[in-house]
Amino acid sequence: MRLTKRFFALSSVATVSLVLMLAACETVQTTQSGLVGVDRQQRMAVSAQELDQAAGKQYATLIAEQKQKNALNRNAAQVTRVRSIANKLIAQTSVFRPDAPRWQWEVNVLTSPEVNAWCMPGGKIAVYTGLIEKLQVTDDELAAVIGHEISHALREHARERASEQIVAGSVISIGSALLGVGSLGQKGAEYTYMGLVGLPNSRSHETEADRIGVELAARAGYDPRAAITLWQKMGQVGGSAPPTFLSTHPSSADRSSDLTVYAQRVMPLYLQAKNR
Repeated sequence: MRLTKRFFALSSVATVSLVLMLAACETVQTTQSGLVGVDRQQRMAVSAQELDQAAGKQYATLIAEQKQKNALNRNAAQVTRVRSIANKLIAQTSVFRPDAPRWQWEVNVLTSPEVNAWCMPGGKIAVYTGLIEKLQVTDDELAAVIGHEISHALREHARERASEQIVAGSVISIGSALLGVGSLGQKGAEYTYMGLVGLPNSRSHETEADRIGVELAARAGYDPRAAITLWQKMGQVGGSAPPTFLSTHPSSADRSSDLTVYAQRVMPLYLQAKNR
């Protein structure tokens, strides 16, 4: 009972402190809303320049390692295909961020059975051959996944998550020391943070990337409805998913429903691009 009371006291201290510390962070609007209307303001405690530099160094190290393993850009046709699609999407990023087309973009294909793709802060992209080959993706589907990953970078989700973790970690450590609950109580507070803030925020990031991604694809001349079939394929490869409330991604049903609505919203952009 005493530990339970201390846990709830720690949770209260951490919650109040977290609100105060987040209020002191820089509030930014990383992107314009676009047709899909993503306009949530974000609080940042980490410098964008600092994170971009760190990401650039990490990317360079990874690319060098992949080259040494002979796993970098081995299939010329795949590389040409991925870069062509990515470049068309990058050309549309100015709708959300006027500065984005001037980023130091890099696009590489890594030979790996993993079904994966990502875009680091500042525009450092990697697409794995497992995604291309195991899913047998169409160009429209490949545009959906690359557009989704580019959208994470445009919205600076990595910077936002890093800011949240720095603030939350500091608050929980301070609260644990003040209340003397020890490592068990601190761990309980960390789980509370993840359940109330961390995971829901991660799911909101995925939804934002889905919505911006379909608009980028539509503007670049790729069918935005392909995002629905893409994530259906991804779900089949991924096996059984955890419950929505424990996952950093929306459920398959929630995601398909949301993508259906927003793909339809940007269809006029796709038709215009196809007729140009």
